[in-house]
Amino acid sequence: MIDGKIVCVWVIAFSDADIWEEKNIDAAIYIHRIATDSNCRGKNFVSIIVEWAKGYAKSIGKDFVRLDTLGNNVGLIKHYTNAGFHFLGMFDLKDTSQLPPHYHNMPACLFEIKLNP
Repeated sequence: MIDGKIVCVWVIAFSDADIWEEKNIDAAIYIHRIATDSNCRGKNFVSIIVEWAKGYAKSIGKDFVRLDTLGNNVGLIKHYTNAGFHFLGMFDLKDTSQLPPHYHNMPACLFEIKLNP
């Protein structure tokens, strides 16, 4: 919040089997649905979210902070890697039937931060 106004929101999940498949067994939190007020873009809220997520994940005994995006969005890949994520690559998901339609027929870019190397 800035001056009492919500400027950025996100969601944390503790499981994401449809996207992370066999890696879902790892102790991780998953960041989803980052949305920033259009008047506040460029303030690098992703880095703020990442710092919060790393501290929160460590406090509850998790080993990873993860997120995904879709397609070959070079700018977004760079943005997430600049925020500290390791880009794992682009993957075709095995079963998207339980995911929202924008996940269908689109490769997923997977990112993670390992907290305890």
